[in-house]
Amino acid sequence: MHQPLPLPLSTPNRNLVRLTFVRGITWTGFLAAIVFGIAVLDFQVQITPVISVIIAMALINVGTWWRLERPRAVTDTEYLLHLLADIAGLTLLFYYTGGSTNPCISYYLVPVTIAAATLPWLYAWIIASAAMAGYTFLMVFYQPIPQLSQGLMDIGINLHVLGMWLTFGLSAGLVTFFIFKMAYALRRRDLTLSRTREAALRNEQILAVATQAAGTAHELGTPLSTMAVLLKEMRQDTDDNSALAADIDLLRQQVDTCKSRLQHLVASADRRRLAEPEPRPAEQWLAQVVQRWLVLRPDVTHRIESPGKRGTPWLAVDATLEQALMNLLNNAADANPENIVINLDWTNDEVIIDIRDHGPGVTMSIADQLGDTFVSTKSKGMGIGLFLTHATINRFGGGVSLYNHEEGGTLTEVKLPRFLAGQGL
Repeated sequence: MHQPLPLPLSTPNRNLVRLTFVRGITWTGFLAAIVFGIAVLDFQVQITPVISVIIAMALINVGTWWRLERPRAVTDTEYLLHLLADIAGLTLLFYYTGGSTNPCISYYLVPVTIAAATLPWLYAWIIASAAMAGYTFLMVFYQPIPQLSQGLMDIGINLHVLGMWLTFGLSAGLVTFFIFKMAYALRRRDLTLSRTREAALRNEQILAVATQAAGTAHELGTPLSTMAVLLKEMRQDTDDNSALAADIDLLRQQVDTCKSRLQHLVASADRRRLAEPEPRPAEQWLAQVVQRWLVLRPDVTHRIESPGKRGTPWLAVDATLEQALMNLLNNAADANPENIVINLDWTNDEVIIDIRDHGPGVTMSIADQLGDTFVSTKSKGMGIGLFLTHATINRFGGGVSLYNHEEGGTLTEVKLPRFLAGQGL
């Protein structure tokens, strides 16, 4: 049996990981400073309570690592308690090492800054108030260390001033690195939530369009059947008029194509089939799509270009992807049916299909909106085709971009992930 994959860390969990790193670095530094003060500078401190506080904070850190291995998400309240524990530990340590005269007293600003960057407004104020209360307490109650006000090695450097300089460097480094990481994680979370909301809205619009399309498909069946019968009778009455017969044959072919596409649309509505795209050689698939498109657009002149690279790229495709590409081809033909260039290229990771027309181009004011909402490049268009095209290609992990070609016309670039052997669908 396969072991379950570990759950990805949420933003609060990641921030607690970073807080644990900050705590480990800070208290390791405090321990080193105290050992140096006692061994070298002959600090007169109560060793037992000081070491006890440091051990307690180390145990909290070990317990935090154990807690982070559990799948339960970290809440703002839990994060608040961790910061309050840090402030309590700092207050106890400073009480036994000089109180407000300890040059490291300004380290209170680190948990305050962390809270301001990661917690809600009320919780941030709780941390700020706790830090201020601890600082105020230490101004009155503390165990003094006389050596902090003495010079260092007769070179005129006050230990208090030197300690403040070292604390400033430590605090600045921690705030710059860890607080930036925490704030960046929050910005990424907000961006992800925004994209999720946009995707949900787009899916609602797609569902509404799909519902209307299903109803329209059923309604079109009857008039198409009627047209097919009438065209058959008209064809029988025009044996002597070859030009009219050719036009009727063309109309009958168009009607049959419409009926075939509607039947294919209904058959493709099975979600199980849509959930399992079929691997196909990209060149072969593109050629077949273009051939079916030419049946609908016999007025088009085109050419297909390929770089002639070694190997054949494969794509995972289904009926919806074929329809999406045909929508883009129809847009190019509507702009100008003459000399449409379809270029196929690929890299190690993706397949690129470029469609170049010689029409008027795309207005830059709406180019970035195409596919996001019902925006159309046509005077009578509704933009639904482009919207569905973008949604379909995005579902396959690809993208669509429209550019104004430097020599005139529009260049539509479709990027799709390349299907590799052994890759799951």
